[in-house]
Amino acid sequence: MSIRRAVVTAASPAEKSLPLQTLVDQQGEPKTALQLIADEAVGAGVEEICVVICPGEATNYEKAAGEHANRLTFIEQANPRGYGDALYRARDFVGNDSFLHLVGDHVYISQREEGCAKQLVNLANEEACAVSGVQASRETLLPYFGAVGGHRTGSGNDLYEISKVLEKPTPTLAEQELNIAGLRASHYLCLSGMHVLTPMVMELLEETIQNSKSGETIQLSPALDTLSKRERYLALEIKGRRYNIGVKYGLLKSQLALALSGKDRDEVLTELLDLVAAKNESDSAVGNGR
Repeated sequence: MSIRRAVVTAASPAEKSLPLQTLVDQQGEPKTALQLIADEAVGAGVEEICVVICPGEATNYEKAAGEHANRLTFIEQANPRGYGDALYRARDFVGNDSFLHLVGDHVYISQREEGCAKQLVNLANEEACAVSGVQASRETLLPYFGAVGGHRTGSGNDLYEISKVLEKPTPTLAEQELNIAGLRASHYLCLSGMHVLTPMVMELLEETIQNSKSGETIQLSPALDTLSKRERYLALEIKGRRYNIGVKYGLLKSQLALALSGKDRDEVLTELLDLVAAKNESDSAVGNGR
């Protein structure tokens, strides 16, 4: 398995501006979220990137891609029919090859020298199968992510055979369907928005779209659930974390995480401590009637 293409989905009308947001990376350089996502893909060996976008956004995205602009192909999702439909728009781009898939509203920070996507691609190459990145997450985060069930393999504590995938399950459903031995209580393996997928996924999405009603939303999770019944499908707890920039304070948390893992960490920590101290002094003064 050789992964040379990546697909980034960024077609949701409500979230189309998120990949265009600017952050400061670990080296202190301003970069858009799209640049950071492209960095992740290129670091994993990807040569070409397809970005699925809303109609009319290609120029904005090309500018936001910076040095990666020449790698990008843009495909529009003319009708907003959901995440799965957006990914399916890239079928001709990936052809019959396995590919890396990243969502356009996440930032990834590795705890290793190799990036998060590189960890995923390395495993997919070794095992010759589809692999999704997962992150153990408390049940309060289930409304934001798909989640998987399965069991640990004999290869290590961070690798799982997937047997079930559910889209944003309730805590009750997750407890019934997705419990995995060894995870902390009330924690589940949530998808991290990063996958190496085989051509079978596009076939399954095509089946879903053909059998759907007009205007019906097409999600990716049902196709991944069926994939787990058709092929070997693994989940890897990546040594790193994903940050969703599309939730409340998501950009702030992403920026803090980048800063605290970069070269200016000590300076940022000092500034944060100063802010906290100033806030405490202000609260104390108010409490004392000053």
